[in-house]
Amino acid sequence: MALQSETLTSEELTVITGGSRRKDQVDWLKSNHWIYHTTRAGDPVVGRLYARLKLSGINPGKLAGSGGWDMDLEKVR
Repeated sequence: MALQSETLTSEELTVITGGSRRKDQVDWLKSNHWIYHTTRAGDPVVGRLYARLKLSGINPGKLAGSGGWDMDLEKVR
């Protein structure tokens, strides 16, 4: 079983955004407040974990700095 890439494929972006053209995908990502990067060619790049969080209704921005990811070493001796 091959490991999935850390970023969505162009086919996955087409399914999520409903558009196959680069401009349509970028427009959808912007209007739905998704964070993305672009390649030199202008293709949108979306992280797989980010997409999973967004699609499950979790705001990834609120996870950062929430303290939920810090280790509690208070009781370690």
